Amino acid sequence: MKFLITGAAGFLGSALANHLAKEGHLVRGLDDLSTGKEENLSDEVHFTRGDVNDKTVLWDLLQDVDVVYHLAAKVLVAESILYPREYNHVNVGGTVSLMEAMRDVGVKRVVFISSGAVYGPQEEQPVNERALPTPNSPYAVSKLAAENYVNTIGLHGGIETVSLRVFNAYGPGQSIPASHAPLIPNFLWQGIRGGSLVVYGDGTQTRDFVYVDDVVKAMTLAATATGIDKEVINVGSGKETSVISIAEKVKELTQNPADIILTKNDPGEMRVRANIYKAKKKLNFVPKVSLEEGLQKTLEKDPRFQRED
Repeated sequence: MKFLITGAAGFLGSALANHLAKEGHLVRGLDDLSTGKEENLSDEVHFTRGDVNDKTVLWDLLQDVDVVYHLAAKVLVAESILYPREYNHVNVGGTVSLMEAMRDVGVKRVVFISSGAVYGPQEEQPVNERALPTPNSPYAVSKLAAENYVNTIGLHGGIETVSLRVFNAYGPGQSIPASHAPLIPNFLWQGIRGGSLVVYGDGTQTRDFVYVDDVVKAMTLAATATGIDKEVINVGSGKETSVISIAEKVKELTQNPADIILTKNDPGEMRVRANIYKAKKKLNFVPKVSLEEGLQKTLEKDPRFQRED
């Protein structure tokens, strides 16, 4: 098959692109490299540096493509609060540009990578796709708006669409920005160097952590699954893990003697767990990698976490 992946040089995009190319598919990748890195991609991926809002580039890359994976997005929640207009331009405007170009060229399926963040705070856990989204950041709003644009333009353009709401993905190669880094790579980075692990609040807030290989599996299944047009589907582990237990596990795996520091600066964390019944039913998706195994794999496969003897 022939694929186009937007955001191909990012964490999930590169994992997907490299997997599909290794399987023998023709894979085109588009990324502006604002956060992704071209070196993340194997030589078998046909990479183009460009903007997802540039329809001229899109028209060219979409020729003869069977399925589009749309991952291009700005993804930092805290940053989105400071720059909501920029997040709207990239995450919403870029999605509209892509869908228009797909309609014009005649591509018939798109897999949009959304986020579990669209749900916002939910009292009932695990959260399923019927829950009313209450997004509490411009990032989450932009992802929910993009889902609706994908479905609506797809409806009028004859395009099969599916949105995968990915929860807290982690694994080798995940970015560690200077501020607001994702929890797991940040803890591993501190742990391997003997640094203290800072936990906001009392650490009892939970997340649904899903290993990158499982996310890639769900994405590949969505390319050919039948009966999923206009669906939204959760992709997670289906398990709820507290932040404090992650910190304790990282201390154990990295043999870090430093303390876990609890702060009172609770940024409003909450309980999060994905109901993945629909993913199992519609995609035949079953996550395979346990959290402990995923943490160990991340330590072993990511060169940033190798100890210096």
